[in-house]
Amino acid sequence: MNLDLLTASYDYELPKELIALHPVHPADSAKLLVYDRQSDTITHTTFSNLLEFIPKECNIFLNDTKVIKARIFGSKVSGGAIELLLNKPLHDDRFLVMIRGKVKIGTRLFFDNDLITTVTQLNNDGSRVVVFEKNKKILNFEELIKILELIGHMPLPPYIQRNDTAEDEIEYQSLFADKSGAVAAPTASLHFTPELLELLKQKHNTYTLTLHVGAGTFKPVDCNQILLHPMHSEQFHIPNDTLPALQNDKPILAIGTTVTRTIEYFSRTNITSGECDLFLHPHNKPQRVNHLLTNFHLPKSTLIMLVASFIGREKTLKIYNEAISKNYRFFSYGDTILIL
Repeated sequence: MNLDLLTASYDYELPKELIALHPVHPADSAKLLVYDRQSDTITHTTFSNLLEFIPKECNIFLNDTKVIKARIFGSKVSGGAIELLLNKPLHDDRFLVMIRGKVKIGTRLFFDNDLITTVTQLNNDGSRVVVFEKNKKILNFEELIKILELIGHMPLPPYIQRNDTAEDEIEYQSLFADKSGAVAAPTASLHFTPELLELLKQKHNTYTLTLHVGAGTFKPVDCNQILLHPMHSEQFHIPNDTLPALQNDKPILAIGTTVTRTIEYFSRTNITSGECDLFLHPHNKPQRVNHLLTNFHLPKSTLIMLVASFIGREKTLKIYNEAISKNYRFFSYGDTILIL
């Protein structure tokens, strides 16, 4: 079996103290590792110097999704505590969620602000399908979002083992967040300060698209062979004014894995809105995205496999191990890598 297809081949040892539990301040003081594929060289710098390394002719693509307060705490009829994480809306005002606690079809859950949830379906992967109501009215996505803004909590990743704070409502959100729907942040975007973002827009043409990051982004690859992994899907939309920049031959820098997957899905299908379930890895390499800015990702995750689709598995692990030796901070609130 080709090692690139084995899940175990994407494992690495990360000291627990290198998992970033809080963001750095200012945001652009985070470390930046720049890997140039043409010269096969690594440069260690800070995110504030990002613009010095981006090729002049690059178009820049950003994900304008907005993280919603998707985690809510409530109770069953019996009074037992329950925790619910909204994943994404489905059709007919139904929603895909994760529930911590035993439920069955028909179980009703009660939350603040008179919000009631009824379980309508149990899925084999542990997710649940529910409807939300208030005052006997079934809620649509826009109505639900307004209530979650009042009673919900920011859905910090599972490896950030602490309660969310008021700081996270600001820090776990990009400066250009606009379209509500994500339950995880597009983390490469979190390092921009207003000043750096303005300079980026002055020097490069920037475009937005939307991919609502779902809880599946943290789903581990449990099978031995990566091609057997059931890739999660996430809702996306590419606006009309972004399309021309994708359809020409100008180089693209994707700010994050979510932007990469959206662009690559479009390049293969010409679909501009729907569900993206593209799995990028060394045997399914990028066709349109030239450069990638991203964080350092979990071992044996689809995201580290996406990085390997750009530079290969062995080079990815070599770079990760060097970052560890230099005390880079890992995961959502951690440091970044720019692949040129």
